[in-house]
Amino acid sequence: MFYFRIHFLTGNLLNIKDAYAHPMFYRGIDDSTGFRTRNILCFPIKNETDNVLGVAQLSLNKMNGPYFTTFDEDVASAFAVYCCISISHSLMYQKVIAAQYRNSLANELMVYHMKSLMYQKLQRSQHRNKLANELMIYHMQVASEEVQELAQSEIPPPSHWHPNFSKFNYPPREVPEDETPLCCLSMFEDLGFISRWRIKRDTLARFILMVKRGYRNPPYHNWMHAFAVAHFCYLCIKNFKLNEYMEDIELFALFVSCLCHDIDHRGTNNSYQVASKSVLAALYSSEGAVLERHHFAQTMCIVNTEGCNIYENLISKDYQHVLDLMRDIILATDLAHHLKILKNIEAMAKDKFEKTNLKHRKLLLCLIMTASDLSDQTKPWDSTKHIAALIYNEFFSQGDLEKSLGRTPPEMMDRERARIPDLQIGFLDHIALPVYRVLQDLFVEAKVVHNTVKENHRHWEKICALIKLRRGGSCEQMSYEQILALEEEANSLPEDEVKSVTQNGH
Repeated sequence: MFYFRIHFLTGNLLNIKDAYAHPMFYRGIDDSTGFRTRNILCFPIKNETDNVLGVAQLSLNKMNGPYFTTFDEDVASAFAVYCCISISHSLMYQKVIAAQYRNSLANELMVYHMKSLMYQKLQRSQHRNKLANELMIYHMQVASEEVQELAQSEIPPPSHWHPNFSKFNYPPREVPEDETPLCCLSMFEDLGFISRWRIKRDTLARFILMVKRGYRNPPYHNWMHAFAVAHFCYLCIKNFKLNEYMEDIELFALFVSCLCHDIDHRGTNNSYQVASKSVLAALYSSEGAVLERHHFAQTMCIVNTEGCNIYENLISKDYQHVLDLMRDIILATDLAHHLKILKNIEAMAKDKFEKTNLKHRKLLLCLIMTASDLSDQTKPWDSTKHIAALIYNEFFSQGDLEKSLGRTPPEMMDRERARIPDLQIGFLDHIALPVYRVLQDLFVEAKVVHNTVKENHRHWEKICALIKLRRGGSCEQMSYEQILALEEEANSLPEDEVKSVTQNGH
């Protein structure tokens, strides 16, 4: 491997006639295998501009002779030309395939935002792919009058919407949807981002409206979800004094990522994208986290749209840094990623957070993003129980789609098999509570959040206990509304009965 690196850098052919006499040769492998290397021929694979694409090693020992000859060198050099052609064609083919997937995605997005017959005409045009990309951006544009109205509005303080706006028990979905863009401006202002990063008001207004426009309208993963996630992030920055734990640019990237983290969500998860062989899966599945990579790509599309670049006044180094941060933060919303790093986060909390430790700051960014993404579980019961209905509505819609493909959906997505109280308890036990428990370990102010999640867990336990004690234990094929109708009766259950059921397992 060392030879490969040397010749990748130099681009020169290397013919070693006596390996053991060469100063760069490492004998360790020979010693461990019993093989004796006599001679080596390494040659570069170059393209037409004389840049090195790779390095090949022809053989470890010359078979018919004591060492490789000049004739062998000529053969190797000729072979390198064919290697270059093969590699170049392979790379070009991959680029063509990726471009086709991107164009298919652009067409799909254009159709969603246009909803008109114009697309059928464009399909017959030889320039349809180029036009699809242009039209996708065009139909996501917001009216200049709408931008100016928002940009020129007086920015009220967050308390304008509610005296408890900056407290964890405030449910942000109470903000009317048509007021959420102005509310976002208010949070940007209150966090000091507008002045700190010299963001133009019209640029920020257009960016927020474009992000809002970029969300589809599935039952749960829509703009109001993004707004709620950003609000929880705002609460964390304010209440935990995160500026004492992270750098300014990290907090800026975190808050913007919360707004953008689910752009163009289709109401289906990663496994469905792969199973249905969607355009998104074709484009991103080899890298994993299909939807999260698409959300980031759509975010970059908006940032790069004229008049939307809220990072335009950052110096080059900070500009690249904030984009890298956003990529990592948005990819961290994949729960599979969260579960992989949870033990590292818990270890960080136990060992004490250090601001100077880059790894600690990255883990904290991921934790705050996940806590924000799940924050509907942290709101009072009267709020969170209604939001759960939206989640299952979306889940069951995906389950119906999976059945149409001849697949058996997971229990939580099958309206005929889902045991919602058990599913909720399992989700809180294994996903949500560990997140807010470690958040409480890091920030004493998060205790109220953790306690609220535990209270919601208790509500589900009571409903589950009632079903098991009074209704034969089965809640399959019960609608969400029918299950919530048991709430009053469940709250009247004696505590010892609830405890008995919960101790015996769900």
